[in-house]
Amino acid sequence: MTIEEQIKIIKKGVVDLLPEEELIKKLKKGKPLKIKLGADPSAPDLHLGHTVILRKLRQLQDLGHEITFLIGDFTGMIGDPSGKSDMRKPLSREEVLQNAETYKKQVFKILDAEKTIIRFNSEWLSPLNFADILRLTSSITVAQLLERDDFSKRYKEQRPISLVEFMYPMAQGYDSVALESDMETGGTDQKFNLLFGRSLQVAAGQEPQCILTMPIIEGTDGVQKMSKSLGNYIGITERPENMFGKIMSIPDFLIEKYFDLLTDEDIEPIKKRMASGENPRNLKVELGKIIVTIYHSSEDAEKAFDHFENLFKKGGVPEEMPELTITSATSIIDCLLEAGLESSKGAIRRLLTQNAISLDGEKITDESYLLDKNGVIRMGKLKFLRIIKK
Repeated sequence: MTIEEQIKIIKKGVVDLLPEEELIKKLKKGKPLKIKLGADPSAPDLHLGHTVILRKLRQLQDLGHEITFLIGDFTGMIGDPSGKSDMRKPLSREEVLQNAETYKKQVFKILDAEKTIIRFNSEWLSPLNFADILRLTSSITVAQLLERDDFSKRYKEQRPISLVEFMYPMAQGYDSVALESDMETGGTDQKFNLLFGRSLQVAAGQEPQCILTMPIIEGTDGVQKMSKSLGNYIGITERPENMFGKIMSIPDFLIEKYFDLLTDEDIEPIKKRMASGENPRNLKVELGKIIVTIYHSSEDAEKAFDHFENLFKKGGVPEEMPELTITSATSIIDCLLEAGLESSKGAIRRLLTQNAISLDGEKITDESYLLDKNGVIRMGKLKFLRIIKK
């Protein structure tokens, strides 16, 4: 494959490829590029938002380049706002390691396991002493750090920014130095950090990495970035019927973007069908089946479609659902949390206030409600739980 052909594949769907002329020079050397993606294990599951970059990495892998999936077990204990107005909550060592193990298993749904290098940045960040860190900071200015939008905004608003947060871009940049990275990938919200890695590589006497950023995909609400903490995500290990149902719930304007970034389908026929006025529901059904097939199977996709039709066309309740046995009156919040239908009490409370939880068809809004009988809880449109009282 010629360099021009490689560049065309690499640039497909990309927001930034910087500097392109440097990438061409690297490719002309005829050696596989060392390409990295860093991921802080801030939550135990990967979702479709993560797959936008992972799919691009698989393309690069198929072109013969060396992919390192870097798990930020060290930086995950720092917390990085990256595009947010507040510092992300740091995680404990135990949380980080538990989430990291899940990441390792899930990432190979997309990447080739035999061709992927898994590294942890604690390998080189943990051994650094205070003198090492001071030497690293000598090549960084506060003005550089304040160029990052979220830092700049908080500084102008006189809102606190901890020194720990300032250290995060430096730690991520040092990852590139340790790996002697030729290219780093990430979402557009990571652009500042990726460019920061170039600066540290130059200071270390290395040839700086190129950077490649991919679009941020909105979640099922169509407004905010797909995120587990916001509850607008579609997990790649979710049950097929949940995955399909969530795809059916996305706003119509996201259909083209989801087809383009989450599947291998030719986007032009999709655009023409949308422009011709075809019912968006037809396209969502196709999209849902394709995505369920990618992460499960075509058989699961058909069953998920049938499940959806039963629930939303016929107003039924699924035959199969998770079950929870109780022996005494138990808080509805505790039951939903124990059953794994939500990851936090706060998320369940929000659903209660939104009239999104019912027991046998009756809405429940009281967070102190006690379950004390057999019944079926419905949470939102897609989640069900059978309560068995003994």
